[in-house]
Amino acid sequence: MKFNFIKKLLGFKPENSKPEHVKPKHIEIYGYDFDGVVSLGINPRNENDVIITGRCIDETEYVYAVLKERGIKNKVYFNPMTLEERGNHTLSARRHSGKHKAITIRNLKANRIHVQRFFEDDRVQAKIINEKWPKIEIVEVISKLVEK
Repeated sequence: MKFNFIKKLLGFKPENSKPEHVKPKHIEIYGYDFDGVVSLGINPRNENDVIITGRCIDETEYVYAVLKERGIKNKVYFNPMTLEERGNHTLSARRHSGKHKAITIRNLKANRIHVQRFFEDDRVQAKIINEKWPKIEIVEVISKLVEK
């Protein structure tokens, strides 16, 4: 009895206990584009879901203002380029945004966060995401409000 108390005091673990370094299981989430999806009222279903927008880092104020007004507190991943670098509404800009979204999904997966479904209104970006992540269900949101 005393020996077990001393082991416990010194931090010894029983042989059948789990090591402390074991990572928790992955979590499954949904991802949402901002313009043409969240901006239209398709909101994340819970606080774990993420918004991955093609909007650039110099457009954060606008996006956060809209989200705050609507009470949405989900994590937002912005395109790390500036608007000047990326361009606006060009085919090249849309491709950059699609690649950014695919890379962000990869980075989330590396951290045990698996995107199961992604809501997107731009077919160019949806195709890029689907090529890199064919197991993710792409929900195509039909919208004429965002210039393409």
